[in-house]
Amino acid sequence: METLGEALPREMTRVRDVLMPRYVECGPGGMFALAMMRKALDDAAKAMISGDVVEMLRCCQELKDFTE
Repeated sequence: METLGEALPREMTRVRDVLMPRYVECGPGGMFALAMMRKALDDAAKAMISGDVVEMLRCCQELKDFTE
């Protein structure tokens, strides 16, 4: 079983390192999705810094929902 402390950084890395480069390659068509991903990553980082577990759970699910 994976903890939230493991899952959230893993999802952040997946979105940043795997998904975002693919959307960059799409050019202008990928800009809206990239903006949403950037905001989700910012929100996740803020939740981790503040220790807000409920917000961390929400952010983790939001990041998991981003697909290829």
